[in-house]
Amino acid sequence: MSHEEHKAKAHKTVNFAIVTISSTRKLENDESGNLIKRILERHNHKVIIHTVIPDNQEIIKGHIKDLISKEDVEAIITNGGTGLAKEDLTIEAIRPLFEKELTGFNSLLAQLSYESIGPSTILSRATAGTANKKVIFCLPGSPKACGLAVGEIIVQEAGHIVKHLSD
Repeated sequence: MSHEEHKAKAHKTVNFAIVTISSTRKLENDESGNLIKRILERHNHKVIIHTVIPDNQEIIKGHIKDLISKEDVEAIITNGGTGLAKEDLTIEAIRPLFEKELTGFNSLLAQLSYESIGPSTILSRATAGTANKKVIFCLPGSPKACGLAVGEIIVQEAGHIVKHLSD
């Protein structure tokens, strides 16, 4: 089967949960989370959960564990907490939950980001992986990075990844 034939079998609609990780934002002023939602919906995906939780490693881990146990959630996008500040603990909370890490995700996002932010792209620890037949994307909190990751990578590949996980 060719790559094109294989990709043609990808899920056309994916059920997403969006989790904004921030101790200062609320759902009403969640610029990045709302941007992610708009892009996903524009590409016929469904956002079934959208929450804002604080920068707290135990809360993050517990929330993601809860989401990966939900039958109707197929993909999770977090934004925030991927930088180098002391309170940036998203990766430390979520990476241990991964069964498999999608190591190419950060490489591709860095390549796409380089054109606009140059070598500062190395400060992002964005990552992706799978857990309990779900895919989890951990994005930086900046709207620009979220728009790029969701618009150029996630909407293109989420259905393909979910298909692999459901086989």
